[in-house]
Amino acid sequence: MSKPKHPNQVEFQVTGDYALFSDPITRVGGEKCTYQVPTYEALKGILSSVYWKPTIIWYVDAVRIMEPIQTEVKGVRPIKYHGGNDLAYYTYLKQVRYRVQAHFEWNDNRPELAADRNENKHHNIAKRMIEKGGRRDIFLGTRECQGYVEPCDFDSEPGHYGAIPELGFGLMYHGLTYPDEAYSPQTQGKLTANFWYPVMKNGVIAFPRPEGCPLHKPLRDMEQKTFRQALGNFSGLGEFEGVI
Repeated sequence: MSKPKHPNQVEFQVTGDYALFSDPITRVGGEKCTYQVPTYEALKGILSSVYWKPTIIWYVDAVRIMEPIQTEVKGVRPIKYHGGNDLAYYTYLKQVRYRVQAHFEWNDNRPELAADRNENKHHNIAKRMIEKGGRRDIFLGTRECQGYVEPCDFDSEPGHYGAIPELGFGLMYHGLTYPDEAYSPQTQGKLTANFWYPVMKNGVIAFPRPEGCPLHKPLRDMEQKTFRQALGNFSGLGEFEGVI
């Protein structure tokens, strides 16, 4: 069963012909191999493509694996950093379909945007954007894997693994915590990677919050991005301008 619903929870289904979910450390070059299931960070990225504001932080609650886990190896010719092409083999998931539960909370690292904390507004916009397939293109882990989003009832189908009580996937990358979403003094002003041990129960993987992961790795110092109000109110699509 899924977690109890949050007041501003959203539910959606994402599908695609291919997906590649992996640890960013392995993406520098050479061979790429997908995890068997989507990462928290990848699903959060899909939510950000559907609807994002610096006022809120999306938290992915759970994902239901709807189709059997299948992989396909492709030979590709990526562009080399200093020109020319290379030959590499990428391992993708194929014919994927996931159902996702998520909710948002206010970003306490953005007190200057407190005037934009209108829960009904953000929740309703997010639901409309899911119905329209998102504000931006949807990708399943990487740019070449196009995805498609639509509303769904998370619990209306058991999924392919609904009859399997428990299935573990070992140590896995969870996501990144940026300074904008710092949750402790240790994560302020730093880029932090989080790791965990996912377990699928009856086809559903329930995600911990970033601070609930058992392993955290500070990667480097990073300044929090600042925003300025561009239009005099907080109601438009392009109302914030980033300042680096």
